[in-house]
Amino acid sequence: MIGVAPGADAGRIVICTTSFPESTADGREAAGAFVLDFARSLSRHRAVSVVAPAAVASRERCAALDCVRFPAPRLPLSLLKAGRPSDWPAIHAVMTAGWRALRGVLEEGEVSQVFALWALPSGLWARRAWRRYGTPYSVWALGSDIWSLARLPLVRGLLRGVLRDARRCYADGYGLCDEVAALAGRDCGFMPSARRLMIPDGVSCVRRPPYRLAFLGRWHPNKGIDLLLHALAMLNDEDWCLIGAVTIAGGGPLREQVQAAVEELQGRGRPVRLASYLDKAQALALLRETDYLLIPSRIESIPVIFSDAAQAGTPVIATPVGDQPRLLAGGGCGILAAGAGAEALVSAIRQALRDSPARYREGLLRVAADFDVDASVAMLLRDSLTPAP
Repeated sequence: MIGVAPGADAGRIVICTTSFPESTADGREAAGAFVLDFARSLSRHRAVSVVAPAAVASRERCAALDCVRFPAPRLPLSLLKAGRPSDWPAIHAVMTAGWRALRGVLEEGEVSQVFALWALPSGLWARRAWRRYGTPYSVWALGSDIWSLARLPLVRGLLRGVLRDARRCYADGYGLCDEVAALAGRDCGFMPSARRLMIPDGVSCVRRPPYRLAFLGRWHPNKGIDLLLHALAMLNDEDWCLIGAVTIAGGGPLREQVQAAVEELQGRGRPVRLASYLDKAQALALLRETDYLLIPSRIESIPVIFSDAAQAGTPVIATPVGDQPRLLAGGGCGILAAGAGAEALVSAIRQALRDSPARYREGLLRVAADFDVDASVAMLLRDSLTPAP
């Protein structure tokens, strides 16, 4: 139960975001799925409007949410790169449309605050609204804000200003909080990103070899899908005797490379299959039939799929980047590779194949309790009632 006094600061909250699914069946953006769950949880306590991109402008009622869509020339917006001049016209169109949509909602009145997801460009719109209307805003930063956008000199200055002027700053990783605080010169709170999965009773995994492995996410260099495929190619016949199946699900810019590598593995008789992006129900079904989830990232904070796996009771095999060493400390919820490379992944996979996934169940339950959508909502509401630092 969220500890917020009835009627306190009860104005409408506007969630301004660039990650929100156009339909509940869209599995392309994990970030969009957890924003939807966050907004639904928040709407049980406050009136909520969501300002988000879509193929065409619209306004609709989605359950208890007021959804205001602004047009975007290309989705997801993460495909647009500020460092690529050919994307500048599309970026300008998005910046104009997003601000116009947020301004329209604020001019309707009775808005107590704007919650920007993420620092750019949503935080920039929220800061502009604060300057024009005096509406306070808070920012929830992702790794892409800090690791990509902050590298651009002019953008870095904008980002710092957005963070400094916000009422509160949050980030979805422990280490990322430190980086946001260093950039902005102010405190940053940890707010974990997690989806709400409807977990049935009982454990469906066999928990004995041959084990089923899976990767679910973007086929992008940052996510290390190429490292994983290289590692799978390095496993020997003895290793593969302990593997029942490997599922590679998702999509992204490395599609051709992934497809070619999987076809080569299949040609060698390895039980590897490809799947496209999965919606939340499909992702849960995959996790429930998986014995180890593979997270081979080169750069990472805390991926949403990690909290999915914890909720589903599926241990992970992960590279030691971002917060993953902290999350896997002591081996409570999976196996941490010695490095972020194919050889280290091979060793970690071999260790897992000769281990029992069942022994991680208690650790996964503890981690799952820390990644709760309602707890994140409670943090935002409690902070809205206390003076800004």
